[in-house]
Amino acid sequence: MAESQTERAHKRQRMSKVWDHFKLKKEDRKVQCVYCNAELAFHNSTSVMIQHLMRKHPVKVNSSSTSVADTSASQRPPDCFGRPALSCTVEEAALLTDSILKMLVTDMRPLSMVEDEGFKKMISAFNPKYSMPARSHFTSLMEKKHQQITEKLKTVLQDTESVALTTDVWTSVATESYLRVACHFVGEDWQMKSFSLTTGPLKENHTAADIADLLEETTDKFHIPFPKVKAVVHDNGASVVAAAAILKERHGWASVRCSGYVLNSVVQSTLKNSQTIANCVASARTLVEHFKKSEVACAKLQEMQKQMGMPPLMLIRDVSTRWNGTYHMLSRLLGQRWPVAAALSDLAVNPNGKQLHLDLKQEQWNLSEELTRVLGPFLVHNLKKATLSSTFESDSVKEFQAQVIEQIAERWQKLFSFQPEAPNTVLLAAALDPRFRKLKFLPAEDVFKVQSKIQSMALAVIKEERQSNESGNQAAATLESRFAPKDGSFTNTILGSSSDSDNSDEEDEDKQQSHTVQKEVLQYFGELPLSKKDNPLLWWRTNATRYPTLAKLAKSFLGIPATLTPSERLFFATGNIASRRRASLSSEHVDMLTFLHCNHGLL
Repeated sequence: MAESQTERAHKRQRMSKVWDHFKLKKEDRKVQCVYCNAELAFHNSTSVMIQHLMRKHPVKVNSSSTSVADTSASQRPPDCFGRPALSCTVEEAALLTDSILKMLVTDMRPLSMVEDEGFKKMISAFNPKYSMPARSHFTSLMEKKHQQITEKLKTVLQDTESVALTTDVWTSVATESYLRVACHFVGEDWQMKSFSLTTGPLKENHTAADIADLLEETTDKFHIPFPKVKAVVHDNGASVVAAAAILKERHGWASVRCSGYVLNSVVQSTLKNSQTIANCVASARTLVEHFKKSEVACAKLQEMQKQMGMPPLMLIRDVSTRWNGTYHMLSRLLGQRWPVAAALSDLAVNPNGKQLHLDLKQEQWNLSEELTRVLGPFLVHNLKKATLSSTFESDSVKEFQAQVIEQIAERWQKLFSFQPEAPNTVLLAAALDPRFRKLKFLPAEDVFKVQSKIQSMALAVIKEERQSNESGNQAAATLESRFAPKDGSFTNTILGSSSDSDNSDEEDEDKQQSHTVQKEVLQYFGELPLSKKDNPLLWWRTNATRYPTLAKLAKSFLGIPATLTPSERLFFATGNIASRRRASLSSEHVDMLTFLHCNHGLL
């Protein structure tokens, strides 16, 4: 019987590799995709089949050993430039796809970028043989990459002796609340390590218990035992402070308030206490905002700066969450006073003659100058020195300085108060920092108490290590005892029992270890303090062999950040990830993108 035209065409087309991906349904004159079961009309040509594969399953095509197309390039869909499409090898396609994903994550680009025409043309120009996968494929790759990095981070954290957590609440463009959690520790190379753990969604009316539960879930997710967490560093938010108190009660995690937020609360509250200072800062803010909002005023300011031979610096607006924002705003405004005045005198900038309203009064300029002198050296020690050496004409500034010193001294006393029953984490960290080991800010009796506490903690570290070693040897000792003589009464009578000997040896070992630790502690605190400009972790890396026991304590306590700065630096990109273009991102994908970007060093 003569073959039908369809059968003859099918035999010819079987030479094409496209049939590795489709099944022929003769009765219906259709072909079925083996991946998605889609049915396509078959008209004795493989063109439609090839187009389906390139559009819906580009990875399957790239992973084939040879091209799905026939030797005739006319059967392949053209690229963006209309050129006949070629095909990548498996290795080339995988490398390019992975590189694109890394670029999207590292540079905080939306996944929808792979659908942009300009981006596709650029990739095609780089490699015409590469067929761009669909956006859904990159989403799938991102989810797999997130799982891979999560497992890798778990392995990293397993090798750490202790970690500290930092946490704060962040609100996205879509007005959704997230809890950002990061972990920090000192590595074997004595370098500070910081990793993002999660950007978890919070309920609209979240409570302290919700935050505490999410922190516990996060540590559990990364297989961090609760005793390994030494502290939680947080801001002054009421719910976060309460959550830290809950975790301290449950697991003994130290609650450490960000020192930057503490300083900011002191300065901001004191600035508001003086109506004269508050009005001055508000007037400066209004003036800065005028130049920020007006393109004409900004251009005129740059013109005046150029004419006066000054650098083209932009004015700075203060930020309420940072005390130094007020200092930077006033300092920059003072430096640009005359270009600002010249710009304000131009009618194009002030068509309605608002110069007198916008510009600061002479007494406000004087007040701003004195305020910057107070806010500049913002450390308690320097403030006290400034009180003795600096004189201010404004009574408001004098009162402001006195109130700041008083409030900081009060906060300082609370921060560094020593209670033997509840060791102060911040105080112990300061003692183990070679720059502050003399603890000059404490009374002499408290210094001795802190040193004694450090010594007892060092002894506890040695005993814990010894118990760990003994438990490891216990199995071997048990096995050895099976072959020991049953009747040892005569030997015990003459030489004494082995238990008595063991107890005596253990007492001698305890005394020796106590003496060694005491000597180590006395030698450490007896040394001159390190310069405040030097890195304490580098010092410990060099001197860890001299103080082996204290080095273990230092690695634990110096891994606790004093502020949320490391966390904020880590999560700096979160706002870009959840931008307006990506406001529809699910909370899971916000977490994944933030996690991968912050931990791109593990990619």
